[in-house]
Amino acid sequence: MEFKDYYKILGVPRDADQETIRKAYLRLARKYHPDVNKSPDAEEKFKEINEAYEVLRDPEKRARYDRFGADWERYQQAAGAQGTTTDFEEWFFGTRDRAQRERRRTSDFSDFFDLLFGDLGDFFVTTGERIRTRARPERGQDYEHPIEVTLREAYRGATRRIDVKIDERCPACNGTGLNGRGICRVCGGSGYVTRTKTLEVKIPAGVRDGSRIRIAGQGGPGVNGGPPGDLYLRVHLLPDPQFALEGDNLRTEVEVPLYTAILGGEVTVPTLDRPVVLRIPPGTQNGQVFRLRGKGMPSLRTGQRGDLLVKVKVILPTNLTEEERRLFERLRELRQVRTRA
Repeated sequence: MEFKDYYKILGVPRDADQETIRKAYLRLARKYHPDVNKSPDAEEKFKEINEAYEVLRDPEKRARYDRFGADWERYQQAAGAQGTTTDFEEWFFGTRDRAQRERRRTSDFSDFFDLLFGDLGDFFVTTGERIRTRARPERGQDYEHPIEVTLREAYRGATRRIDVKIDERCPACNGTGLNGRGICRVCGGSGYVTRTKTLEVKIPAGVRDGSRIRIAGQGGPGVNGGPPGDLYLRVHLLPDPQFALEGDNLRTEVEVPLYTAILGGEVTVPTLDRPVVLRIPPGTQNGQVFRLRGKGMPSLRTGQRGDLLVKVKVILPTNLTEEERRLFERLRELRQVRTRA
């Protein structure tokens, strides 16, 4: 019996969300529908696509399929090592009489589908025989969750409350998949339910766009007593209207009056911490850059801060009075005489 890789059939990653799975199915179904595609294998391909979607669109079926897949891989390794072609059903369910393992077909899908979701699949979930005899503790799945972080939060560090969807043991059956009436209806026999959990997480100072923040033990639950997985927050650093990030350095711009640029003086420069005073030397040119050391972003690796690079934007005076205009004209005359000399 051939193992069906439903993720590969639909061309989606194993952690694909439901919307990605649905879009992939619709695209392939349109492509291979027998009324549209007249190739000899179109009908078989169309059935395969429908079978894959039937499993992956249903959280309960998908959870059972994911648990089942690991056992299939172990069976193949064992069969390869022993040089045997022992029937997978016999290996999986034990050496019970074949008559006891007979099952009726449950659908128009493949034998693989019927093995997993037909009578034998229900036997596996209901009795837990496979889990008790062959399964071993396995670590839970790691989850990844996007998080938007402002530049100011990345500069100082922050604490944030976020909502994430997680799998946990079904409270109705305590993760067994069973209750007093057989298969637990709450979890569909998977032993797990998905719920939204609010977490308070710390964003360390110095994170960058694309950084991953590990939250230990907040991923998927372990299987058969295994430890839980971890949650990774994938940082998306939001642009700041006043500062640009370049490595560990920050860039900003400060307006300087013409008189201050010519004669020298002081201007107040904003930072991500608190404003500082920048001394402007006489004759400062438009576009000139000053470096304020230690006023940039902290490094995640060393904790040391970069620099703040301040670009001067000289502001020309407007709405001149007659007196101001005469003074500027006099200044121009003096500069012309000096140039000719």
